[in-house]
Amino acid sequence: MPIDLIEKQITKTSLCEIAKKRFGDLIKAVVDVEKGIMTIGGELHSDEEAFLLDQGSCQKNLWGINLYPDKSGEDFIEFDSVINLRPSQGNRSRDVIDPQIRQKIKDIISQLVGES
Repeated sequence: MPIDLIEKQITKTSLCEIAKKRFGDLIKAVVDVEKGIMTIGGELHSDEEAFLLDQGSCQKNLWGINLYPDKSGEDFIEFDSVINLRPSQGNRSRDVIDPQIRQKIKDIISQLVGES
């Protein structure tokens, strides 16, 4: 499945279809918190990260998440990825520790993912 760059709104319905083709109930995504874009469709977060790096994104702005399009609220986004392990940025976990970065990710996802 190809990696898709999401710069404009995509629907949850479309995300559900993509999820079914890859992992069933989830979609791996990498968000560029500086550019306000994300990639989806990769088998690994690192594949999507490499795609964005090739597009000119900076590593420090890329964060891996999982989206569960059948869920809502706090259950919709999971902040878990190996690419998030960044001791040099103070992130010593697969989770996104910094609340400001987490909020940026949530804001970007709410702009890029529509309900219908």
